[in-house]
Amino acid sequence: MELRQYQKQLAEHGARIAREHGFVYLAMEMRVGKTAISLAIARQLKKDGNILFVSKKKALPSIQADADAMEVKNITITNYEQLSKITEHPAIVVIDEAHSIGQYPKPNLRCRELRRIISSGETTVIYLSGTPTPETYSQIYFQFSVLGAVSPFSHYKNFYYWARDFVDIREKYINGYRIKDYSGAKIDKIEKVLRQYRLTYTQQEAGFSSEIEEEIVTVKMPHTLQWLIKKIKMDGYYKFKDGTEIVADSAVKLMGKIHQISSGTVITETGETKILSTYKADYIKKMYGDKKIAIYYKFIAEGEMLRQAFPDATTSPEEFNDSEERKVFISQIQSGSMGINLSTADILLFFNIDFSATQYYQARARLGAMDREHAQLIHWIFSDVGLEKQVYRAVQKKKSYTVSHYRRENQRGQNRIRFAAAMY
Repeated sequence: MELRQYQKQLAEHGARIAREHGFVYLAMEMRVGKTAISLAIARQLKKDGNILFVSKKKALPSIQADADAMEVKNITITNYEQLSKITEHPAIVVIDEAHSIGQYPKPNLRCRELRRIISSGETTVIYLSGTPTPETYSQIYFQFSVLGAVSPFSHYKNFYYWARDFVDIREKYINGYRIKDYSGAKIDKIEKVLRQYRLTYTQQEAGFSSEIEEEIVTVKMPHTLQWLIKKIKMDGYYKFKDGTEIVADSAVKLMGKIHQISSGTVITETGETKILSTYKADYIKKMYGDKKIAIYYKFIAEGEMLRQAFPDATTSPEEFNDSEERKVFISQIQSGSMGINLSTADILLFFNIDFSATQYYQARARLGAMDREHAQLIHWIFSDVGLEKQVYRAVQKKKSYTVSHYRRENQRGQNRIRFAAAMY
């Protein structure tokens, strides 16, 4: 596997940072080749021992293919859910989708498992993320906490002590309770610490020529669904003829039920999923039947509906890209938004939308490819009177942290590449 020139330069520079500090953070936009760059860095480090590469489950086949093509030896590739089975301290750990361990103010399970596996000062860590701080820079603390004494924030006892210096802590009220809000990170102060450990690169710098064209497609919601939404808004309850019930006895549950019903499904009080209407799936079959399409859904019942509508669809991105016959790819946003390539799709369809800004930004980048000549088309299939547009507007506001990060770092990334090229 031959790396592109910019990938070679980034790998050389990344290896220098990793040797000096014990870790490097590849904060690069999706589809520029972070996996290959990280493997090239690992190879250049020439450390004795095993390489551990951890990512999302659906991304593992493509990572394995890159490792085989680059002839990387002594590598274990696994998903986050299998980390508990790792008992040794690898020489190198590659943490893909590193933002997923950035939950705060307490560390999540992924963070705790990686902290157990990584031997401070002995294990070299390579971070990968296309969305390093998707919602707030406060997400960065626990990403580095897995390093132990090597962390640039190691002198802080915990997140709360760190937040005293790096977060504008405020108070807010939720359901009548006063809680502390740690989302207001002091970005410039954090950047001064982290800049030396990070490499950035954008699709534009890599030569991606096609732009993302995003469009909201509105589909008329059936009267039966509109009636049901009004019913649960009024009563907070509905009982179907088969005896199953919808209970929306809080504002949060009510919003969740409306979100589900808007796209034609619902989860009952006993956990049973119901398909109430196939109107969105019918629209997709009618309007996109002649195209090669990738569809992301949010709720499990939506996946059941789509698989019934498209019985020949695949859930394998590799099969989708390699086959002319497999013209429909279906995946849940949560499991398929990161680390996969859908660049052969004519268009990407969102059957529904998740509240996660990370999943929004990651999923919409799945169509990108260096040799893609036509625009990346994304259509959001929303009901005309449902909740989806409100969620979309909320998520678009959240994603500004990632977008501004790359805008700010774009020129610095170019300078680093030129500097790396001049060194050799």
